[in-house]
Amino acid sequence: MNYNAHALGGETQLSVEREGLRIGSRFVDYAELKALSPLNHRVVLDLLSGERIEITMLGFSYDGFWEELSGCYAARSLEALFVEGAPLMSCEGEYQLSDDAGRGRVELYPDAVCVLPPNCRAVRIPLCFTEQILLDGYLIRLTLFDGTVYTVGRMGYDTKPFAERAIQCMERTKKERAALLGRVAPRADFPHPGLFRTTQTELSWHAAFAPGRCAVELDTGDAAATYLYRFDEPLPVFTGRLELAMEAMGPHREIIYMTDEQLAQKPLYRMSVARCPAVSYLRAHSAGRLIHSQNHGERLKDFLNGAEP
Repeated sequence: MNYNAHALGGETQLSVEREGLRIGSRFVDYAELKALSPLNHRVVLDLLSGERIEITMLGFSYDGFWEELSGCYAARSLEALFVEGAPLMSCEGEYQLSDDAGRGRVELYPDAVCVLPPNCRAVRIPLCFTEQILLDGYLIRLTLFDGTVYTVGRMGYDTKPFAERAIQCMERTKKERAALLGRVAPRADFPHPGLFRTTQTELSWHAAFAPGRCAVELDTGDAAATYLYRFDEPLPVFTGRLELAMEAMGPHREIIYMTDEQLAQKPLYRMSVARCPAVSYLRAHSAGRLIHSQNHGERLKDFLNGAEP
């Protein structure tokens, strides 16, 4: 829908689109946004670059514009988190993340809880890696296997049903994932098997480890390379983040190996990396790729023994 307003120094027309907001002749991709704020009948856009855009004089269109803009931004964040399908529950509530707190949309999916604030801190919490979901009064605490705690709640009468359904989804997802993982045969050269999303039953990955080094192959139907990593953390720390990153990205393998220059040309993937610390971590520890060739096995063995790829 189009709106008339005042922005960027003059009267202009606004158009809320799937990938961003068009302000006159300028297009602001949602990947550029740090936060959206409704403030005294103004809408303030804070960009990651530090620029601030104020949209005023919306008149009676103010509520409709804010609802459409914030809704499209949340939908794009879900795309960036690779969330598909309709939520089982969608509520307005409070949230507390590691680096952000406030009110926003909180949605329950069969395999995840998604927190969708009007900023770049949206997060998808995988239920397969959730150790505990605890209802404490009006708050729901979700604890991951690595100790990370997310808190949502104060959803009114939806709080208790949300917690109960989330616990049911967590238990079912963990059972399904364990059963699926049990069918993934380990390989002699890649003994650590793993899965992407629990709903993607035909896809898996395998890893091999050496002190401070890791090699990963993706079974996505087009295995053309082995992905290499170096790390200084204890092996359980790296393995945990590897599991989180692989589950977060699903089969979108390009997100873990494309260069920063290539990533700059992919706004949706920029949003993905910004919303998943584990993917950022994995990218930061990349040591390159080994393209499959006749001497692939020898080169892989050399890397795990300490040679440069």
